Amino acid sequence: MRRAEPWMRFAEMMLIPPISAWFRWHFEGFEHVPAGGAALIACNHISYFDPLAHGYFLEKAGRRPRYLAKIELFKHPVTGPVLRGARQIPVVRGTGDAGPIEIALKALHDGEVVVVYPESTVTSNEDFSPMRGKTGIARLTLASGVPVIPLAVWGSAPVWQRNGKRNLKFGRPIWVKAGPPLDFSEFEDEQGDPKVVRQVTDQVMAELSVLVEDVRARYPKRWS
Repeated sequence: MRRAEPWMRFAEMMLIPPISAWFRWHFEGFEHVPAGGAALIACNHISYFDPLAHGYFLEKAGRRPRYLAKIELFKHPVTGPVLRGARQIPVVRGTGDAGPIEIALKALHDGEVVVVYPESTVTSNEDFSPMRGKTGIARLTLASGVPVIPLAVWGSAPVWQRNGKRNLKFGRPIWVKAGPPLDFSEFEDEQGDPKVVRQVTDQVMAELSVLVEDVRARYPKRWS
């Protein structure tokens, strides 16, 4: 059962109707998202629009996401109150602060859905392929025992880039696909080994890259 979260419900009511009507959505892989209990989602990042796309997918799957998001968004006068009210998780990038991981682990323990962008920022690769991931996603799966579900989006890159460039053409296809869960329980006793943590991170990014390439290859060519 979903928690009564007025700010989250407010965000859903304000954002989902316009984006569902404006873009042409194509979803795959709902069967890989558990109907209840903890879920750990690793997403690619090609646009500032991605959290809305990934969040819409998870809402359609019947789950409510909690994001690890940069602290700057929590300081903004508009997004800050919404993010705090919706119980999202602030991250101070580049500090190594373990606080966000601990909060995310508690959320997983409570049966929630935690969404992580392992690249920690919009990709700088010219072809929008995933970059090398940070190790937070590995630490979460190894400490919690919750498998990682890769979730790829394609088509959102032109919508909103970090340089401010936007293309809001009506009817643009946005494709979102979840892959099978990645179980790393065999490494549970080695979560303190930096090499294992790096190995798990790289495997998550490799699987996410395969998923991205699959969606990109089938995406409507005239919109590419």
